[in-house]
Amino acid sequence: MRLFSDAAFGRVRLFGAFGALLLAVSLAGCATKDEILPPDEPAEKIYNEGLTLMNRGDLTAAAKRFEDLDRTHPYSEWARKALLMDTYVYYQAGRYDEAIAAGKRYMALHPGSQDAPYASYLVASAYYDNIPDVTRDQRATRQALDALDEVIRKYPGTEYAAAARKKVEVARDQLAGKEMMIGRYYLENRNYTGAINRFKVVVTQYQTTRQVEEALFRLTEAYMALGIISEAQTAAAVLGYNFPDSSWYKDAYRLVQQGGGEPKENKGSWISQAFKKLGIG
Repeated sequence: MRLFSDAAFGRVRLFGAFGALLLAVSLAGCATKDEILPPDEPAEKIYNEGLTLMNRGDLTAAAKRFEDLDRTHPYSEWARKALLMDTYVYYQAGRYDEAIAAGKRYMALHPGSQDAPYASYLVASAYYDNIPDVTRDQRATRQALDALDEVIRKYPGTEYAAAARKKVEVARDQLAGKEMMIGRYYLENRNYTGAINRFKVVVTQYQTTRQVEEALFRLTEAYMALGIISEAQTAAAVLGYNFPDSSWYKDAYRLVQQGGGEPKENKGSWISQAFKKLGIG
């Protein structure tokens, strides 16, 4: 059974159109460079064999056939298609580094092809699926954001851009969560200035994430501890204005009241200005 016809190949619908046909198996090593291949083996035959193996769930053998094609018919249209399928097979196998390398090679060789948006999205998804736990270094998360932003920027009207936007929000929330984790650590150790700097990043750079409510409360907490009442009142007021039903606002309101004041916005505060820039406050 052929998974794609020539006409249908460019209309691959993300991963849902054929992902269910594949099994999650690991890729083993492929053929060595000096392996002798039949020089007259037709490119179409190799390609279709790769598709058949992929449909059966034998990703190792499928990857080998696609790579055979790339070596024996390097300048053919079939080689272009095989390189894209190699990117997909590596992605499905969880071999993200190999998927990224293959996808980037595809985009370098065939930037104007009809499948370039899909290849770009595969690369971005490989970065995205490799995002680490929030307790670890977030370099991979930033790489994922860069790759997702590239999909959105280059192919704004495609389904891949729409899917990338959803993943961007998750990745941004991850980065905000990292800032919150460090900020809470500083707060617990009474390093209030260090804590404020971390919460400030969340408020100024990640306002659309779910972390911003807690960040505003923590700013209230840190400023109250430093005795900077005006900024504490502003953080609580901005929190209440934008998230009136938030449990964090109730805590912030109570904290300011305990200090003898009420939530009150200082329009000149950086907190107020940060929200105004996005039309939120």
